[in-house]
Amino acid sequence: MTLYHGATHNLEDLINTHLFIICPNNSGSTFLKEALSTCMQTWNLMKEGQHTHGFAGPSTRKTRSPLLWAADPESIATFTDSNLYNWPTTRLSWYFQAYSYNPKASIFATKSPPFLLNVEQLQKHFNNAKFLLMVRNPYAVIEGIIRRRRKIKYQDIDLIHIAATHIMTCFKFQQKNIEGYPLCSTFFTYEEMCEEPNKVEQKVKMLAPELNDLILDQRLAVKGLYNEKLRNMNTQQISRLNSEQIKQINQVFQPYSELIEYFGYRLI
Repeated sequence: MTLYHGATHNLEDLINTHLFIICPNNSGSTFLKEALSTCMQTWNLMKEGQHTHGFAGPSTRKTRSPLLWAADPESIATFTDSNLYNWPTTRLSWYFQAYSYNPKASIFATKSPPFLLNVEQLQKHFNNAKFLLMVRNPYAVIEGIIRRRRKIKYQDIDLIHIAATHIMTCFKFQQKNIEGYPLCSTFFTYEEMCEEPNKVEQKVKMLAPELNDLILDQRLAVKGLYNEKLRNMNTQQISRLNSEQIKQINQVFQPYSELIEYFGYRLI
């Protein structure tokens, strides 16, 4: 199948919809991004939007931890500061490096977990911005984060508390996104995507009808770690948490029990 590049096409005229996956890290957004990239109406990036050359804004690569960007007020202030972004420059860089299997594709799709904090900016600066809002069981998210703790510059004794704080902040912002942008977004969970892919496909197609060839139940490569069909990995990940770790997580989660239930989850 022929691959077309944005550098040789006028994406300013071709693109009429900007589709952003808005999702905490370690929550399935990479699989969703890869699935969207197989659609004939999408222009896509090889990397996350924030890691694509020419992105003019704060990146998690410059933070204390690339996985815990919502864990402290200073980091949140950085990623929500509109003065630190140049979206017109970023858009041109994204367009130049985008690829598609259709030279006339009309949707630009990308994702970067910290974008969860600045949906307002994306809606303001991108024409016909639409959002795929997703969350995952927070215990599974934390297990994924601490399993990759070699990439994190926090001491292990603090990591669980910080990771739990991070995901609760993500949940608070995602609730705000769901309630603040109902006309240009759709919401589903990682669990729904894995267990009811046809239902989630329909949600996406209701938001962006051009994506009539979206298939979630397919084999895709993800981060060089997996190359398999979509499946719910929560059970095996949560089972890796021991009772002491769950106790530490719940010390953070307890005051947010209603927020957790808002997304359909429960305290363990």
